[in-house]
Amino acid sequence: MSGHFITFEGGEGAGKSTQIARLKAFLESSGKSVVVTREPGGSPGAEKIRSLLLSGGAKEHGPRAEAMLFAAARADHVDATIKPALERGDWVLCDRYSDSTRVYQGEAGVEQDYLKLLELAAVAGLRPDMTLLIDVPPKIGLSRVAKRSETDDSGGPDRFEDEAVAVHERRRKMFLQLALDEAYRFTIVDGSRDEDFVEREVRQAVLNTFPEEFDIDAADMATADRPF
Repeated sequence: MSGHFITFEGGEGAGKSTQIARLKAFLESSGKSVVVTREPGGSPGAEKIRSLLLSGGAKEHGPRAEAMLFAAARADHVDATIKPALERGDWVLCDRYSDSTRVYQGEAGVEQDYLKLLELAAVAGLRPDMTLLIDVPPKIGLSRVAKRSETDDSGGPDRFEDEAVAVHERRRKMFLQLALDEAYRFTIVDGSRDEDFVEREVRQAVLNTFPEEFDIDAADMATADRPF
């Protein structure tokens, strides 16, 4: 496939959506065709499962059942959205992917071997070219979630946002460990910094990973004193 697949990971309130939108704008300004998608969701079938998962409707069945639902949504998402876009040569920017299942359902007690089997079946070999982990301390992220809930009509925190701080702390540690274990594809970005700083870090990571795709001096961009 001739496209490029970039996933964004992180805890609640990390600012992934903001940075995906900014990276999309940059890529399109560079002449790239971009598809933005998300998990759970990103395809008609997966969006139906998303509603069930985020509402908490599947929670009573336990974390293993939730993991299976995430895998089912991911399989549909890959087949209907991600794979066709990559085959067209598009850049795919995805808000969460299989790493989130490894962390969220792993923290809930599901065995990693079980999660790996589900992932193997769901992604059919489709792995990200790079993963950007937007890392924020949970207290900062959750304060952003609370502020966002005051100004939008989302109905408040979802099933995963509305959990104890200690749970979010454990997830953060798991994301960071995963990024260290698979450093060949991960870039960790300090999401507690301002949005312009994070944007520069994200963009530089993309330029470093795909230098052949851009007619831009990456070194100059890294040392510039303005947001791009």
